Amino acid sequence: MGAPHGHALHFHGHSPVHRLPAHVKIVVLVGYVLAVVATPRGVFWPYAAHLLALAGAVAGSRVPLPHLAKRLVIEVPFVVFALVLPFVATGPRTAVGPVEISQPGLEAAAALLAKGTLGVLASLLLAATTEPRDIVAGFEKLRLPQPLVQIMSFMLRYTEVVAADLGRMRVARESRGFRARSVRQWPALGATLGTLFIRSYERGERVHLAMLSRGYTGRLPTLRPLTATGSQWAAGVLLPIACGFVSAAAVLAG
Repeated sequence: MGAPHGHALHFHGHSPVHRLPAHVKIVVLVGYVLAVVATPRGVFWPYAAHLLALAGAVAGSRVPLPHLAKRLVIEVPFVVFALVLPFVATGPRTAVGPVEISQPGLEAAAALLAKGTLGVLASLLLAATTEPRDIVAGFEKLRLPQPLVQIMSFMLRYTEVVAADLGRMRVARESRGFRARSVRQWPALGATLGTLFIRSYERGERVHLAMLSRGYTGRLPTLRPLTATGSQWAAGVLLPIACGFVSAAAVLAG
């Protein structure tokens, strides 16, 4: 129960990006995403500049590209929606081979893919260079409301515990010959999820009582206080500021 959890996305390293305090990287991520989202519609050259800036950060982090590429699968829903958008959107149509697609829909799909990919890649870089508990501490340093900080902390702590419970229940079912091969087995799977919910709820009550018995007053102790120097802030905010200027230039040029 005391082992570390939530390291699936993290890549251990000692690069300058790894050494930046978590709250600085969170601010940088938010600023970068805002700069990307602010890119005007129908203008695509700023995305090349945003990608180049992010590539520089990835190179500075020394995180292998395959480590990030494998985790880009989380973007699949955005990709599917972007592929469908040109066929269902309204507006002037243009012929692409034997089919006609919406020209505004095609532009919107391209922008969605670009913004989604850059945002997801930047988020993965944050996760790869920052321990999960440091990310939680970073949000606390940025004055995120305590209930949200505590929800995030417990989620990181107990996600693997609940997943292990589910794995043991799956092994128990299969050891008794159960195989979910058709819709008729769905009620058994529903019962499994119901049992898992009850177990998790009961565990939450036990944890809460244990915390109260140890003097919990509604705020978790800060185990890893974060500090950042002026040079660290300057190095961090350089990325979103540069991308912000690129988006502003695109807006003014349009």
